[in-house]
Amino acid sequence: MPRPARHVFVCTQSRPPQHPRGSCTSKGGTAVLQAFWAEQQKRQAYEAVSVTYSGCLGPCDQGANVLVYPEAVLYRNVTEADVADIFTRHLEGGAPVERLLAPKAVW
Repeated sequence: MPRPARHVFVCTQSRPPQHPRGSCTSKGGTAVLQAFWAEQQKRQAYEAVSVTYSGCLGPCDQGANVLVYPEAVLYRNVTEADVADIFTRHLEGGAPVERLLAPKAVW
């Protein structure tokens, strides 16, 4: 298997209800992960993009969080509806989706 050009990590951290930090799972992280896998399959992008679930990426209160390497771009508040845009504009086009970027103070 060739090394993919980009690697996407989707936080699926889960914490108990009412935890002060929250969790990406409670903010739709698992659904976002499933949407990335579905988009990867739809576009047959297995060799270009790797999609992996992960634990905590940091700013839990701003989840669901998605991290893209090699650029080290952190997206926050990602929903299923954002996945196709991230795929088209960033993963295929090389331009981060500005409206979803975590602020510099966070990442």
